[in-house]
Amino acid sequence: MNYSEFVSAVNAGQIKQVTIDGEKITGEKKNGSGFETIRPAVQDPELMPGLIKNNVVVEGTAPQRQGVLMQLLVASFPVLLIILLFMFFMRNMGGGTGGKNGPMSFGKSKAKMLAEDQIKINFQDVAGCDEAKQEVVEIVDFLKDPTKFKRLGASIPRGVLMVGPPGTGKTLLAKAIAGEAKVPFFSISGSDFVEMFVGVGASRVRDMFEQAKRHAPCIIFIDEIDAVGRHRGSGTGGGHDEREQTLNQMLVEMDGFEGNEGIIVIAATNRADVLDKALLRPGRFDRQVMVGLPDINGREQILAVHLKKLPSVTGVDLKVLARGTPGFSGAELANLVNEAALFAARRNKNTVDMHDFEDAKDKIYMGPERKSMVLREEERRATAYHEAGHAIVAEVLPGTDPVHKVTIMPRGWALGVTWQLPEQDNVSHYKHKMLNELAILFGGRIAEEIFINQQSTGASNDFERATKMARSMVTKYGMSEKMGVMVYEDDSQQSFLGSVASRTISEATQQQVDAEVRRILDEQYKVAWDILEQNKDKAHVMVKALMEWETVDRDQVLDIMAGHEPRPPKVYVAENPIVDVVQNNSSTPPPLPTAH
Repeated sequence: MNYSEFVSAVNAGQIKQVTIDGEKITGEKKNGSGFETIRPAVQDPELMPGLIKNNVVVEGTAPQRQGVLMQLLVASFPVLLIILLFMFFMRNMGGGTGGKNGPMSFGKSKAKMLAEDQIKINFQDVAGCDEAKQEVVEIVDFLKDPTKFKRLGASIPRGVLMVGPPGTGKTLLAKAIAGEAKVPFFSISGSDFVEMFVGVGASRVRDMFEQAKRHAPCIIFIDEIDAVGRHRGSGTGGGHDEREQTLNQMLVEMDGFEGNEGIIVIAATNRADVLDKALLRPGRFDRQVMVGLPDINGREQILAVHLKKLPSVTGVDLKVLARGTPGFSGAELANLVNEAALFAARRNKNTVDMHDFEDAKDKIYMGPERKSMVLREEERRATAYHEAGHAIVAEVLPGTDPVHKVTIMPRGWALGVTWQLPEQDNVSHYKHKMLNELAILFGGRIAEEIFINQQSTGASNDFERATKMARSMVTKYGMSEKMGVMVYEDDSQQSFLGSVASRTISEATQQQVDAEVRRILDEQYKVAWDILEQNKDKAHVMVKALMEWETVDRDQVLDIMAGHEPRPPKVYVAENPIVDVVQNNSSTPPPLPTAH
């Protein structure tokens, strides 16, 4: 009932009993029925006198009191809130258990751990370095079955130092070791140990090896270890105390009083000559694995591995690609395959063919085409004669690398390029071939003087390279009969200003060196001049072809040198299928295209 009906029932004597609980009133009528009503917020001073007057039994409920625990919680809530906020900020700063990058976690190792099931790489994914893989097979066998070695008293190397140029697969090989052995893999860079605070590097080394001990057997991979492993006391001003402390701690952890059973340290660097001798002694990095640039068979196998990742490949001859990429590392070959796929995608093709690979190779070697660059007809013709001079001298001289392509399409910083490719990998440089190189470099300038009676600045890079090569022949390689087998300049000296060549000869001897360099250059200049004077007709034909097609390939160069009219350009399609081949390891310096 509503409150008005309740008051009327009280005054009429119909209410027997009521219970008042705050604003809520419940009770029982005299006829036995129950009721419930809500008292208005406005005070009613006549309610209680009316209930007593009509003999209504009035009951009340005691107010609920909070328990002791609730009172304590309410009283301590501000303090708990402050503590929680403090813990939150400390956790974000690195002071908690989850922080790793904050200022409160200086001494924590930054090594990233990959569990055995996270590493999907094995030795099948590593190509072009069979000798290096053979060197590390023992490590995998030890991690899989150490008892086979221990029962004969043999101990596996504590550390393996991988040495080689950038991009040759040192990190990939280390991951393959962990993937084959199915053990945890800790990866860290040498620069991660270096910090602005003293003692942080050594603390991180300790923490890293403590983590490794908890997950043994495992592998620790330190990339670019020369950042902390340089000769102690070799820094400017007497050494770097923080770096030396880090190195000392690493030496102790690798081979100190406490053994690290089951922990194998693998490091990578391309500057093994600057590492401290204590780091390279037996018991620490007692095995060095050379991971060099792949040879022609290695490049073929690496290309086969990367081509398997492409969904569709048509007419690609791996032997031609491998021969055309001397000096390429594994990373550069992977980039070549990716660039070819990008060319095919831009052309809206469903497959990647040899045309895409040739364009990708040209882009990597010579830079992207600058089709928007407009040259005057006179400049194009001068560039064509310049490049024709290089190509004709290279084809006439015996024992030189064949001319692969000549172009006057501007690429990168060059207005034109003459590109020679070796028939096979070259390991050593010989005197007769270096002399021929000098004559080829002079061919561009001589062609300008003979055919257009001009001298341009396009030959500046040719002269710079020729002078450097001739001086090295005299001062370092002992290829001068007059000066003999003596080193006259040593450019291995290092200072904080960079590499500085130290001269240990007299001024009179230096003049003789300069005169001998001049003699070599002048002789090869005359050789190139005579060749172009005798082959003017071939130069005119090559220039005509370059002006018409902008690029002349190997077949067209052979036609011109044979005295025939060059055949029209065509897209090369290989006949040989993609095959897997075995390889052996060697290194070849990349060819240097002759640029105008």
